[in-house]
Amino acid sequence: MAEISVHDLKKNYISVKALCGVSFEIQKQELFGLIGPDGAGKTTLMRILCGLIAADSGSYTVCGSTENSFIKQRLGYMPQRFALYPDLTVAENIKFFARLFSVPKKEYKTRFEELMSFSALGPFVKRRAENLSGGMKQKLALCCTLIHTPQVLILDEPTTGVDAVSRIEFWEILSALTKQNVSILVSTPYMDEALKCQRVSFIHDGHILATDTPQNIPKLFKNHVLEWIGPDIFKRSVEVSNLSGVIAVHPFGNRLHIVTDDVGSCLHQIRTETGLDPASFIEVTPGIEDTFINLMENISEKLK
Repeated sequence: MAEISVHDLKKNYISVKALCGVSFEIQKQELFGLIGPDGAGKTTLMRILCGLIAADSGSYTVCGSTENSFIKQRLGYMPQRFALYPDLTVAENIKFFARLFSVPKKEYKTRFEELMSFSALGPFVKRRAENLSGGMKQKLALCCTLIHTPQVLILDEPTTGVDAVSRIEFWEILSALTKQNVSILVSTPYMDEALKCQRVSFIHDGHILATDTPQNIPKLFKNHVLEWIGPDIFKRSVEVSNLSGVIAVHPFGNRLHIVTDDVGSCLHQIRTETGLDPASFIEVTPGIEDTFINLMENISEKLK
């Protein structure tokens, strides 16, 4: 049985369709990513699963149940803005949440020591939360979420605004948690984090675009991608986007990806219309970013 099962969930906010028939499943000990931009529906979906808001229609189960009281005992939820108490120390924050979840004193002591070792926060137990770095605050928030030993974790963009090193450390912790029989649903706007998940669902404008492993997702991309690296990326993207045979143009830093269904014709157009050397363009294997953007463009076109 799946740890989380979602079937045809729909949710509207006045004139906004937040969720449009969302369905997916998360298995036991799975690290599952919900990938999408701001406003895609990630937070709404997570709040429904946590029993904080109601769906308009559809159904879901968490740990095989639909009962909120049962689910809350087995669920750990870390929202985007987790409410740490800034004037309390690391230890005091965790103890506060242990009391909220009625964790027995004997169990709390063992669990606290495990979490300190697990998160590397041990040397900072007496430091106030307000004096922690961004990455350390997120680790503390995770410890507070884990203090009652939940079976399922739901984490809403836990690494947004966190430095690169702390992001890596945080994801290492998540990976380790799955080996401790914890199932995790984590949302992120970062494609590099999508690659750290066992499976992902792409969500955009309330629609699930695809669900698969990060390795299989790029197989959904049916066209060719030419890559050009150089200066004036946005200027070049405008020049190339107007050429016949070019389906789409996507800048990624100093890289320009050109989507086409005919490589030969596209390179000929580039040579004759832009003056750029076709030899400077190489065909590359579409990545997860290319695929996500392509799927977003397709659904946006269908919804017009």
